[in-house]
Parts: sequence; C-alpha cells; structure tokens
Amino acid sequence: MSAATCHRTSVQAPPAPLYGRLLGPTVLGRALDAARPESFGRLTELRGLHLMVRGVDVAVGDLLEVHGTEGLIPVEAVAALPAGVVCLPLGSTHGLRVGARARGTGGPLRVPVGESLTGRVLDGLGRPIDGGPSLAHLPLVPVENAAPHPLQRGRVESQVGLGVRALDALVTAGRGQRVGIFAGSGVGKSTLLSMIARGTEAQVSVIALVGERGREVREFLENDLGPEGLRRSVVVVATSDAPPVERLRAAFVATRIAEWFRDTGRDVVLMMDSLTRVAMAQREIGLSAGEPPATRGYPPSVFGVLPKLLERAGPGQVGSITGLYTVLVEGDDMQDPIGDTARSILDGHIVLSRRLATSGHYPSIDVLESLSRVASAVTSKEQRSDATTLRRLLAAHRDVRELVEIGAYAPGSSPDADRALALLPRLNAFLQQAVDEPTPAVETWQQLHALLGSET
Repeated sequence: MSAATCHRTSVQAPPAPLYGRLLGPTVLGRALDAARPESFGRLTELRGLHLMVRGVDVAVGDLLEVHGTEGLIPVEAVAALPAGVVCLPLGSTHGLRVGARARGTGGPLRVPVGESLTGRVLDGLGRPIDGGPSLAHLPLVPVENAAPHPLQRGRVESQVGLGVRALDALVTAGRGQRVGIFAGSGVGKSTLLSMIARGTEAQVSVIALVGERGREVREFLENDLGPEGLRRSVVVVATSDAPPVERLRAAFVATRIAEWFRDTGRDVVLMMDSLTRVAMAQREIGLSAGEPPATRGYPPSVFGVLPKLLERAGPGQVGSITGLYTVLVEGDDMQDPIGDTARSILDGHIVLSRRLATSGHYPSIDVLESLSRVASAVTSKEQRSDATTLRRLLAAHRDVRELVEIGAYAPGSSPDADRALALLPRLNAFLQQAVDEPTPAVETWQQLHALLGSET
C-alpha cells in the first residue's frame, strides 16, 4: 500500500490526546477515552496551509494530530471534500510529508476553565505560556458555544464603570454592551485597553491579543496592564507569527473563558485587540480552503464569523460580558468592510483620533464622533443633561476653533462657544487622563457636574 493510500485501523488504549477528550479529566472519562477505538488516516496533500487527509472519520471543526518528524502536529478540519478532509495547521508544518499518519482526537478544541485562570497568560489554544502552575486539574469545555437566546438574555440596564472619564461620561457603557474601538495604527488602542483593565468595575477582565507583535506582549503585560491589572485578568495571546487557525481560535478561546465567568454570575469585561486581525486570519483560512475572494479580498466566511463571535458577548440569564473590540481601520478609513460590518453588529463605537494623539491628548478619544447606543438606558436624567451640555460645548468649540486660531472670532457671537472657550483648559483636563490614574464612575459624574456648574 502506497504512502498516499487511504488506511484505517482500530487500536485499543491509544496514547493520551494532545488537547483533552470529550468527557474531560474525570476518572470515568479517562477510562472511556482509553477504551475508545480510533481511526487513522494519511496525509495525502500538503500545499502551503492546505493539508488534505484521507481515511479518518472527523467532522468540520474537529482536531486531528498528524505525525511529523518532530512530533505530533495539531490540525483542524475546515472543509470536507470527496477527496478527503481539508485541514489547516495549528502549529508549524516543518517535518510533515505526504503519507504521514493522522488520527482524530475525538472532537473539537477544548480549553480549561475555572477560577485558577485569573492572573494567567495563555496561548491561542488555551495552553499556559507564563511558566505558572499546570492547568491540568481544570475542567475542559469546547471552544464552540451558542450565543444566549435573544429572549432569555438580560437587559442592559446599569452602567459599568470603565475607569476612563471620557468614556464613562460621554460614551457610557452598560453591563453587557458591546462596543468597538475604531482607530488607525499607533493612536493608543492598547493603552486604552490597559486603562480599562486597571479601572473597570467589572469583576473579571479577559483580554485577547490577536496578531500582536511579539515584542509588545511583554510590554503590555508589565507596563500597560501591570500587576494589579493582571491579577484579575485572563490574557490570551496569539502573536502575528502564529498560524491563522490559532489566531482565529484565540478570539473564540477568550470568548469561551469569558462565558464561563459570566455563567457563574460575574460581570466580565472582554477586550479583544483586534477584531480586524481576527478577520484577516479567517481570510487566510477561507482562501486556503478554496473560498472565492469577495469584498477587498475577504471571502464570504469572514462576514459570517464576525456576528457568530460578537453575538456571544452581552448579558446572559445571569452575569454579563461587556465586550470591547478594537477595529484597526486601514489608512484611518472608517468605512472599510470590517469596520462597517462591526458597526452594524455592535452597540456603540469609540473613535480614536490621530490628530489628538499627535497633539499629546491621551486618551485620544474623539468624543464627538463616538457613541453609545445604550447611554440613555443606563444614566440618570441629570447625568444625561450634563453629558449633553458637555457635548454641546465641545461641538461649539470645534465650530469656531479655526476662527479663534486666526483671530477672526468675535466674542459674543455664540454663547456656547464663549462658554466653551472659557472652560476649555478644564474641559481638556477632564478628558485627558494618565494610564495609572483610573477614576471611578461615581467620581467622574461628580467632577463633570462640578465642572459645568462653574463659569471660571
């Protein structure tokens, strides 16, 4: 029989699979796993990211292990064809060759969940990479999960403080809201996420760094997030050199961990940087699986994955997941396909301004272009009045700024503009904030009310 010929056999007591079995780490589960017959197949084609496996009975989404010269290499089934199953690697394909033996692991990717995850750093497949204790004692759950039933979700009715004054006052987030952070590169998205992780009133933070530069991961953990932020956070990392399947799975792994904490009754903040790189990973997967390119080279599956991922956040029957997803807009173009799709699904958007960033205004939030769709449901009448007044003053200043700069503005032309110019230094001081100085939401509203009550 040639190396490329289909081959199936059954064996007893197979070796322990790489990512856990369907029944988890119980004694009965391990015993049943050891007794379950397994099917073996062969790798018949290897072209770039495209692997074809024949002779193994698996479903789309299941994990397989391919025997390479350097050990077992995990792959995920992404398409089923008459010629076999198309798989994509979750690790390096170095050492693979046609004819290599492949076997199914019995199900999809499973990740550990539990209280012990707080303070830990995991890779895109849910394995610890921080050198901490083993997570083998934790139960395993499938990464895939259904979004909460639309009629059984809780309502977004209360504010969740994010610790950032500009957001808590002008882009007020509710518990269970999903918000996009739209910006180009280098304007402070990661820094804003670290501020939220430090200052949020939520009980747990889950942070997914998808497609990040490897150099920046340690800087984010040690400088931006800090020990106090990491202590109540779970960080999932898939750097830009990780295989596309791992980068895509990192988003779902982080979401599944956040769902576990939500289902225990916690209020969770899920931060993902960035949704655009998740879409790019799915683009690589779709094109490798033979999908035709569509809008700007994105295959149709990309626009199916995004709502599937984003709808899993939000309030559940108990607990909530407040989702914050960064969207990297190409060339600061807010109308790119991923940005448009994300805006249509999310409950609000935060726009970061390169003009503010280059002028040293941090966080560089363009509050006039940012919007929360649930602000009216989670704020009081007095709070809404103060926020509306502040927006009106900022808009009046924007309208006359150029006239003021060239000396053509005549005082008295606009009462709002006059008041905005008088309060401008204090307004800017309110909207600017240091990374390590979070402000509770209650204090933010008090400061804003006192600011607008003064005329100096």
